[in-house]
Amino acid sequence: AEIAHAQGALVSIDSTFTPPPFFRPLELGVDLVVHSLTKYINGHGDSMGGVVIGSRELVSRIKSEALVDVGGTISPFNAWLIMRGSVTLPLRLRQHFGSAEKVAAFLEADPRVAYVYYPGLRSHPQHEVALRQFGGRGYGAMMAFAVEGDPDAQNRFVSNLKVITSAVSLGHDESLIVHVAGEARGGSEYYPELFQKYGHLRLSVGLEDPDDLIADLSAALDATFGAN
Repeated sequence: AEIAHAQGALVSIDSTFTPPPFFRPLELGVDLVVHSLTKYINGHGDSMGGVVIGSRELVSRIKSEALVDVGGTISPFNAWLIMRGSVTLPLRLRQHFGSAEKVAAFLEADPRVAYVYYPGLRSHPQHEVALRQFGGRGYGAMMAFAVEGDPDAQNRFVSNLKVITSAVSLGHDESLIVHVAGEARGGSEYYPELFQKYGHLRLSVGLEDPDDLIADLSAALDATFGAN
């Protein structure tokens, strides 16, 4: 933030993956924080909303300009659902994050898994940054990984999952996984080399018992490659 401010630039961050009270970007000098309320803050996948947080001056400009052009009124029922979900946010985050650490450790230890990117693993290139910024409160519940084999192996693996649901979105009570192919989006040349080789599976760890998730992943690996 200091580097940007020295050049007269504002700093905005999408902190959907790392909601409060787990992470507070404004305390690090960020000017505007964006959250998809649809995800962790609501937590149940049953409403849609978003929020921009910042100083009164900056938020007033957004209200007077952006809202006039594009709108921004959330329905009362969606607002109620999000407020209801936010009550249990700290409890849910502890479960999400604790389970994610166990799942990531399991995946990293299995030789049939090509790679795992999760900031809670010491092998992650920015593990120390995550430890410093998150203060040991956890490392989120999102991870990327891929199984060994040809590119279609990712699809075969996902089809063998029974507890984890193959679907987009994230931050819900149920665990969700989606296969993002290496060439699926623009700018894929900037992806890590392993992403380009295998594509990657984006896993959002939900509120299920971590032992159930690990058993599901293990069974899917066995069904895809044979028992380890």
